[in-house]
Formats: sequence, C-alpha cells, structure tokens
Amino acid sequence: MSDRKILITSNSWILGDLRSPALEMAAASLGRDILNTCNRTNKEGIDIRLLAKKSIEPDCFVIEVKGGELMVEASNDLGFIYGMYHISKSFLGVDEFWFWNEQSFDKRDGYQVPEDYHYQSEPFKVKFRGWFVNDEVLIDEWNLGEDKEKAWEMAFETLLRCGGNMTIPGTDTNAHIYCELASKMGLWITHHHAEPLGAEMFARAYPDLEASYDKYPKLFEKLWKEAIIKQKNYKVIWNLGFRGQGDRPFWADDKAYDTDEKRGKLISSLIRKQYDMVKKADKDAICCSNLYGETMELYQKGLIDLPEDVIFIWADNGFGKMVSRRQGNHNPRVYALPKEAKGRHGIYYHASFYDLQAAAQMTMLPNSPEFVIKELNQVFDKNADDFWIINCSNIKPHAFLLGLIADYWKRGRLEIPKQSSAKNKEKKENPDNVIAAYVDDYRNSYCIRYYGKKYSEVIAELYKLWPKYAPSYGPNEDDHAGEQFFNHGARVLTTGFISSFNTQKPSATRAADEWLWFSNKKTLMKQIEDYKKVIEPATRGYQEYLLKCREVSSEISRAVNRTLEDTFIWQVEYNYYSCLGALHTCNALEACLIDFKKDTADVDKAEDKVIDCISQGEDAEGGPDYLKAFYEAGLAAKAFKEGYDRMRSHEHGVFKGFFDNDCEADIRQSYYVLKGLMSYVRFQGDGPHFYKWQRMFQEGAGGNKVHLILRVKKHLNDEELWELIIEYADKIRKKKLKNI
Repeated sequence: MSDRKILITSNSWILGDLRSPALEMAAASLGRDILNTCNRTNKEGIDIRLLAKKSIEPDCFVIEVKGGELMVEASNDLGFIYGMYHISKSFLGVDEFWFWNEQSFDKRDGYQVPEDYHYQSEPFKVKFRGWFVNDEVLIDEWNLGEDKEKAWEMAFETLLRCGGNMTIPGTDTNAHIYCELASKMGLWITHHHAEPLGAEMFARAYPDLEASYDKYPKLFEKLWKEAIIKQKNYKVIWNLGFRGQGDRPFWADDKAYDTDEKRGKLISSLIRKQYDMVKKADKDAICCSNLYGETMELYQKGLIDLPEDVIFIWADNGFGKMVSRRQGNHNPRVYALPKEAKGRHGIYYHASFYDLQAAAQMTMLPNSPEFVIKELNQVFDKNADDFWIINCSNIKPHAFLLGLIADYWKRGRLEIPKQSSAKNKEKKENPDNVIAAYVDDYRNSYCIRYYGKKYSEVIAELYKLWPKYAPSYGPNEDDHAGEQFFNHGARVLTTGFISSFNTQKPSATRAADEWLWFSNKKTLMKQIEDYKKVIEPATRGYQEYLLKCREVSSEISRAVNRTLEDTFIWQVEYNYYSCLGALHTCNALEACLIDFKKDTADVDKAEDKVIDCISQGEDAEGGPDYLKAFYEAGLAAKAFKEGYDRMRSHEHGVFKGFFDNDCEADIRQSYYVLKGLMSYVRFQGDGPHFYKWQRMFQEGAGGNKVHLILRVKKHLNDEELWELIIEYADKIRKKKLKNI
C-alpha cells in the first residue's frame, strides 16, 4: 500500500454524506485536530469516509481500511461522531480533555494507519449518559474569544469525545440559551430537577405572584406547555417533577403543604399531569423524574407515585455516596438506590457539588476515585443503568474524575468476587484490590496521556495522594472536606462573631446558626474549637502535600511542569491557602473570646477621664486580646489573598481570566471578610482614637510608655499598621534565633 493509503496527513479529507449539523461540526473538529497534529506537507494522506450502515447498533461504529480509504461505518449521527473522535484519539493522540488539560502536540508529517486496521465499538453499558453543566460560574463569565458559545461548544465536544449522548446544558437561563447548540451537536436534552420539562421558573415569569400551584394552576401549566412546544424539534428526555422556586422544596414557598402526605400527593398528581401533557405531544416520549433530596425521602415513605415507564433518577449526596443529601442541618442519609431492580432507573451523580458547607466545586472531589467506583458498581448492581447525569460544573478542575466515570459508563461494572469466597483471601481477588487495580490503570493511563510517559509515575502518585490529604469532618466514610469547608467555615464563623459578639462575656457569644450542621454547640467558642480540630492538621497536611508537589516540579521538564501546575498543583495550593486562612481565622476569633478575669465593665466613669485615652484597657486583667486578633486576622487575609493570586497565576493562553468568577467557594471573598474582621477588632481594641497600636510599633510615633502628646504621625490604615506589626514580629523572631 502506498504512503497515501497508510498515513493520515494534513492532506487527508473527510468525505461522505455530512447530512446534519452535528456531523458537520464533528468533522470540522476532526479536521482541526489533523491541522493541530500534522505538519503542512506534500505527502498524500488517506481519506476518511463516512458510510451509513443500518445493521450497526445505534451509537456504535466500525472503522476499517477499505478501498484505499479509512471507512467509518455507523447507523446514526452519534455513531459517526464517536467514530471520528476515535480516529482523533487513537491515531492523532488528541485525548478527550485535550482542551481543558491544555494538551500540547508535537506535529508530525503523518500518522500511520495499519493496513489491516479494523475496530468495532461495543454498545455503552449506560443508555443515556451525560453531563449537567451546573454551577458553571467560571465558564459563564470566561471570555473565550468573541464567540460566547465557544466555551460551551468545547464543553459539549468534550462530552461527545467521552461517549456522552445527553446534557443539561447549563443552569437556569443558560439551559435555555445553550440547549439549541447542544442539540445541534447531536446531544439529547434533559432538565434540571428544579425546572420540570425545562420550563421557565414561575417566579421569573410572574415575579409579582405567589408561587402557588393551588392559586395559579393555569399559569404553571401554561409554562409547561410552552416548554414542550419550544423543544419539539430536540431529542428530549423529559424531566417531570415539582420543586420550589430554586433548588429547594416547593413547600418553602407554599406553607399550605405542611405534612408529608399533602406534599407527596401534590407532587404525584403534577408529575402525572406533566406526563400526560408530554405523551399527548409525543406518544413515544421518554420521561424521567428525580428522586432528589426531599422528593426521595417522600418516595421512600411510599408517598410518591410515578408512571411505570418513567426513569427513576436516584442521586448521591454531593460527596459521591448514594444516600440523600444534607440540607441545612437535616441529614437523614436515606439510602438512594432502588431496593428492587424493577422498572427503569438512573442516577444524578456529582463530580462537583456546591452546598455552602463542605463540598468541592472549585477543586476535585475530596473522596477517592476508588470510593466512587465502588458506589457506581453498586449502581450497576441495582440495574440503574438507563440514565447517568454527572454534575461536571466547570469541567477543567474535574477532568480526571469525569474521564474515569466516562470510562466506566463504557466498560460497565467490575466483576468483584463475593466476600464469602475462599479465593478472596488471595490478594489479587480482594474486592478492594480489584477496584484499586482498575483505578490505578486508569490513573496511570491518564497521566501518560496528559503529562507524558517519562514523568507519569511520579505525577500519578500525586493524584493518588489527593483524597489522602482531604480532611475528615464527620463520622461517615464520605465525610471529607472540599474547599467550601475552609472558606465558608471561616466566613460563617467570622460573621457569627461580628453579628453576635457578647462584649460582657465573650466566651458566651452564641453559636453561628449556619455552622450548627457541623458543630451543634451552644457557643461560638466551642464551634471554633471543633472546627480547629479539623483545620489545624489539615493545614499541616496540605503544606506537606504542596512540598511533595514542589519536589516533583523540580524534577520534570518546564513544559510538563506548566501543565501540571495549571491542571493540578493549583488545586493543592487553593486548599492549602484556604486551610491556612481558616486556621488563622480561628486564632483571631479565639483571641477575642477570652473572658475578663475581673469585671471591668463598670469602671468608674470619672476614673476613665483621668486615665490617658491611649492606655485605657491596658491594665485590665484578662479579656479579649484584640491586638493578637488583629495580627491573626491579617495573617488569615494574607493567606486567602495569596491563594487567590496563586490561582490566577495559573491562567495561560485561552484560559486567561478563567478563574475570575470564582464566586461560590470564593477565596477572594474570604480575603475581604478577613480584612473586615481586622477593621472590626481594631475598632474594639484601638478605637476610638486609633493610635494606641500605632505608637507601639511605629518608630517616631511617640512610644508606648510616654504619652505627653497624642499624635505625632498621621493615622495608618489597617494594612499599613499590620505590616508594621509583621516587621516587629520578624525582628523579635530573629532576635530569639540569634540568642539560641
């Protein structure tokens, strides 16, 4: 065979009947991949031809060399699309997450295709599989060129490369904006569990009306009907349900439903009504319903009635465990898989989660990939393989886990020997070892593909350590903290202190209500003590982890290190600096919650007048140490700011500005809050004249002992004063070291 027939080169053409926009877009992507990986050359290349063949199963494909061409045979658009992306990966080395992982390519003149090449894909083990682009705050505000759709196009392309066929194309208004693009690219559309049928939220359509179905049934039904008509030309899996105006129970908006029986009855009746509306428009319509949060609890109590052919969607708790999620302080952990494998079942699973408590949305899931596969294996055991929708949020931070799950929805459940088997005593057949071996193989392959074979082992070990350094905050195996625990915890406790500070008896300052889910204590001090027990060792752990990352960085090439920094190490930094900031926040708050040793609240007013205004309070026995609190709050703010700056330093190329809208964990807001705490404790300890501390630390400001004149230097702002204290502390530290 000639060179033209056995090489894919820059002169290879994609031929055949590109009969749909989906095929045109996939072919254009393959053409771009060829140009990105091939030198411009005069060498002839084998052409790639798409050929329809009805006998091939839907979504499957066959690739073989035939008649001097590389033939891709399939019976539907998705089969052809998967086939083209198979060529891109198998021959050109363009991997699924090439865009998000900033994969670099060494161009060649051509890529050889074996003369006898033949590949036949297998049916996917999960029928409907895809991503919910949820909490997409980074993608949504990121400017990827002039085309606002480009970031979303890359998200959907990556999903297709992973073998996905379904998406919820964004949250709220984004889902309505980008459903056309997703459909155009060949994907099925489904809906957020808070937006049945993909309809507009009642509160948005009718902002002046109470969101009550009892009061406005026709208006609700009008929105549902409009949604059905709008999506009539899309491939849709219709989500049925009824929740509140936002991601919460509907009875949060309608207080008339005050018993589980009333709530279950209304949800069931409205699901039936929606089902009938959809079936009237399309008798073959596919429907699903989310058993999520409060709905799942009602279902388990036998209070939800669904039509038989509806796909039941069970959800994990946001941390990868198939139990109901925690909502506020309520955490029943109801088992979230069918007890009997009857009917059609699927899952809503989180690679990313936002709960304002302890989850991970900016960084990788804190629980191990082995834990995830163990849970997903149980999903297969329960035959919940009709529908998998994975919360992918902003994709880039979660590429590793998303890739692992995609690999799993292709291959299906692992055959794990039963615990009672005598053979299990052999190490290789231990159930945990079977899962660990699978994850190790995937992890090693992933690191080879994105970082190169030379350094893959040391980098794979860094990935393996991720869940080991995630701190445990509770008694359950999945109770491992993500970045929200460090940032929301610091902000909630700080807010609780400022809003409820008991100046008469600081230690009695009441607990922060929003932190009761973690520490159900009566005082803020006790909550801080509980929090610090997690944060303190976590800070040491992430510092150690970051040092290990730096050691690897020093051993690898500059190009590989940049990829590692921008895809992985930034996440370790985010958690380290968040933890460090949270630890110093605890120290600052603790310094304020010290009780007075004797009552200084009723000091004689006349005495106050003759005591130098600068010295007031200095002789009080015990009590809050506001100066220490100011110092520690400054260290906390510095840590959060450094974490933010480090994150932004990892934006390169098209990803410039990608992290700008970190607004959920929001390490930048943690910095602002701690700057606020600095000001608050300065009011308490340095006000109302704001010169006492300055005299203590600024040279030429009058000194701390002699007070003949109040001010000889202009006031310093909080940052300037804190820098003086840091300089002073450094001098003391150096002096102590010198005397050792």
